[in-house]
Amino acid sequence: METYSTDDTALTDAHPDELDRGESKQAREAGSAALRSLSVLEYVANSDRSVSLTEIMQAVDLPKPTVFRILATLEEAGMLQREPDAKRYAPGERLSNLAANVLLHSPYRSARRAILEELVEKLGETCNLTIPNGNYVMYLERVEASWPLRINLHAGSKVPLYASASGKIFLAHTQKRLRDRLLANAPLINHTKNTLVTMRELEAEFSKIRRVGYATDNEEYLAGICCLAVPITNDQDRVIAAVSVHGPTSRMNVEDTDDYVKTLREAAEQISQTLDW
Repeated sequence: METYSTDDTALTDAHPDELDRGESKQAREAGSAALRSLSVLEYVANSDRSVSLTEIMQAVDLPKPTVFRILATLEEAGMLQREPDAKRYAPGERLSNLAANVLLHSPYRSARRAILEELVEKLGETCNLTIPNGNYVMYLERVEASWPLRINLHAGSKVPLYASASGKIFLAHTQKRLRDRLLANAPLINHTKNTLVTMRELEAEFSKIRRVGYATDNEEYLAGICCLAVPITNDQDRVIAAVSVHGPTSRMNVEDTDDYVKTLREAAEQISQTLDW
């Protein structure tokens, strides 16, 4: 005579419709949990600063224990990161990489490249579209000028935030608390004799960038190469990307910015329409 455990009997005797209803309920609960996690992730990602547990609770209208569990899961997965002392949350490296990959393979990529190609024709130098990615600047798109001297960078390449014109744009428009953490986690290395490596120098540079609306790299990452970048903003006036031009100092002078800045800003406005953030 066969014997069954209580659980086995329950499963064996259960009507197929009851099993279907049980599975449907589990699916609904899993879907609901996924949507709750997504709402938390979306709120943090759309904030222009790190946010607290209380702010997240109010924004997503969920109880504290639920939000805390979601945040712990997302932090463990690398989608969010928490400030150790302040208990505030910001996008994590995994989320930044996901966003970058979405843009790298976006159907709008050909449109963005066409804008950069036209920009190169106007300025006569190599032009780039970049986004922040952790402690680095990631190249989303790059169009080379027809000159013999070239730098081996391509879509997906990364350079340090603090030593690039685009990176300094992003840092200048980042909440100071988050900016300090990014710089604390990135060793400030002298890539050239012109690299800014002290907090005092960098903060002065960020103030200037916010005042004039553009950033320069005067041989700060590569000797003999200078760069100029302007921000790309979304509908909420948040800096989400940057467009830049760079070239050798023998042809390009970052002190002569007027013509470059005007043309770059026109391209930035066009590109902003292809970044649905």
